[in-house]
Amino acid sequence: MYSLMCKVKFLVLSYFLLLCCLGVQAREVTVVQLYTQDELLELIKQNIHLQRVQKDECQLVSDIQARADVMKVPAYQFLYGDMLAFGVCVKKDVERGWDLMLQAASQGLPEALEQVGRYYHIGRFVQQDNSKAVIYLREAAGLGNLKAQMRFAQMLIKGDASPLDMEDCYRWLHHSVIADTKTHQEVQQLLAQLATKMPGAVLTRAKRPL
Repeated sequence: MYSLMCKVKFLVLSYFLLLCCLGVQAREVTVVQLYTQDELLELIKQNIHLQRVQKDECQLVSDIQARADVMKVPAYQFLYGDMLAFGVCVKKDVERGWDLMLQAASQGLPEALEQVGRYYHIGRFVQQDNSKAVIYLREAAGLGNLKAQMRFAQMLIKGDASPLDMEDCYRWLHHSVIADTKTHQEVQQLLAQLATKMPGAVLTRAKRPL
């Protein structure tokens, strides 16, 4: 009788421990939801998209790849291209990553246009080429990408882009809405430098309300 009671207690204790272990595992396993289009674009704008993929323990790689390679979604082409270029959660493949960035840019994604233009400007992954940089940066700037507008302004000030684009660039920056104080000051400096290179009439025209 004593032996039977011991066996029953052992089974009850074992069952209790099993439930506790299952509970711990259930709490530890977190299902990561795929990013929405708006969420991903915001991550890209803040330049924290790669960090987010790493934070999510690389659980979404197959879903990201499918949306980039099969569905051809620009934001996911950009994300997966960046992952490949820097070897984040996948084997590093710069050539394929660059191709995906170009595909995203060709579909008009401002963030992709800005990044491709920036890489051509600084010579990252590709040979430095100001003429190609101008093409991508001007397109991104015209679509409202502030980073592209600022870099394009720097190129104009240094004489690396056509002076004919100064009016448009000044207009974009002059009418931009910027919350960050440091960035706002940088834009003010760029506007002041652009103004010294523009005829008075052109400058007045660029400041007109949109």
